[in-house]
Amino acid sequence: MRSRRQFLGEASCAGIASTSILSTLLNLSMANRAAAQGGTGTQRKALVCVFLSGGCDTYNLLVPRDSTRHAEYVGARTGLALPVNSPAPANNLIPLSFNDQGREYGIHPACPKLAEMFNGTGNFAGRKRVSFLANVGTLIEPIPNKEAYLNGSVQVPKALFSHRDQIEQWQTSVPQGMQILSGWGGRAADVLHSTLNDEQSDGYYMPMNFSLSGNAAFQIGNIEGQFVITSNGALSFTGKGGQSPANLAKDQLLRSSVASPIESHYQNLFQQTHAKITTSSIERAEVFQTRFNSPGMLNGLDVNTVLNNSGFPNHWLSNSFRAAVKTIAIRETLKLKRQTIFIEFGGWDHHAELLANQSRMLGVLDGVLYAFQRALETLGLEDDVITFTCSDFGRTLVSNGQGTDHAWGGNQLVMGKPVAGGLVRGTFPSLQIEGANDVGRGGRLFPTLSADEYFCELLRWFGVSSGNMDLVLPNIQSFYNPASSSHPVGFLA
Repeated sequence: MRSRRQFLGEASCAGIASTSILSTLLNLSMANRAAAQGGTGTQRKALVCVFLSGGCDTYNLLVPRDSTRHAEYVGARTGLALPVNSPAPANNLIPLSFNDQGREYGIHPACPKLAEMFNGTGNFAGRKRVSFLANVGTLIEPIPNKEAYLNGSVQVPKALFSHRDQIEQWQTSVPQGMQILSGWGGRAADVLHSTLNDEQSDGYYMPMNFSLSGNAAFQIGNIEGQFVITSNGALSFTGKGGQSPANLAKDQLLRSSVASPIESHYQNLFQQTHAKITTSSIERAEVFQTRFNSPGMLNGLDVNTVLNNSGFPNHWLSNSFRAAVKTIAIRETLKLKRQTIFIEFGGWDHHAELLANQSRMLGVLDGVLYAFQRALETLGLEDDVITFTCSDFGRTLVSNGQGTDHAWGGNQLVMGKPVAGGLVRGTFPSLQIEGANDVGRGGRLFPTLSADEYFCELLRWFGVSSGNMDLVLPNIQSFYNPASSSHPVGFLA
């Protein structure tokens, strides 16, 4: 087995290009849009899941700025609160343009580029690309009020506040637990891959789920699996010297040793699917790698040139997102009309040193997401990609002295042209300690928006029909009628 570090491919990113070069490329790209494919029947689409593992403290990412609610926030967060106005402007919340009847919001000061994409300013002038979803979490059924939770009259997810269980539940969307592990992205592939990826023919098969972070439950289906890649392309079974006689012999041995007889011994569906995909991907990796190494031109622009000039920060996470752009850019040669891409960014379990560590990590996320979206727009891919965040859980409002502990509901971010940008959707909760949304133990907020509603809106755009939605999201009927003509949340344009 490869190590997680090998899967992540944490090489440093090379080079940050000038804004003037990117602007020129963007203008050229816009001139070539007439050649881009249109229409929902033929449109190629990708969902990019950014999993902030460890439990991101998102009530310091999206913060109320109006005086009444900010005072409530300060009272709850004690020494962790971020100011609206302070003698050091760099420490102040960045104002967001959304105003809901006097309810104003700000974003963490480490995220000026996300603010730019939310507000439609700067390089995104007139193009709002980011919205937030308030107080999202894993739910089995709606919780009407905190009394229902406290008296046990509603079902709640198993093992709340556990990293392992909550990561699994966000990726499976079955918070009551599953005996056989499969993820909602994998189940979406079960119902979409054979129908929408109709350019594939006998003798050619390429999975639609790509992971840049090793094996993830999110992309394991009952039929379909995931294709694990690195920032350098397909996983190599023979190493960098793959054409040496010794490595070619090793490759042949692996081809024979992972065949079906071994699969029959696996009891877990995750392992079965992984073995199946690993077997066939030895040959498939060669096809993918060839396309990935030479992505060529898209809408009149060289893909590698655009990536080199999109301003990705010098951080290993940039490499994953650059690889994601290339994987989306070569979708036509891979014969894929639908793709999911999974990228994990871990280290958000800030029980200590939260302010410094979160500021540093949010700065990385801010720069990477901004460069990713700019690259997509320069290449003419902006209509076809939605990027969204998930995390284990939110965190307690009250400090433990240096950081925060495991909680429940939190805020999430969605990004892309299909998104109705500049909005805060869902119901932002009261941040009062022991208030209406606090179920105790330091300010744990119960979610008022289910992960199912969040995922359902993404999947409707992605092409999952109302008749198949409960196959992908088994609990969706508890929150939303998939046959409804309205969006479950309302963050898409």
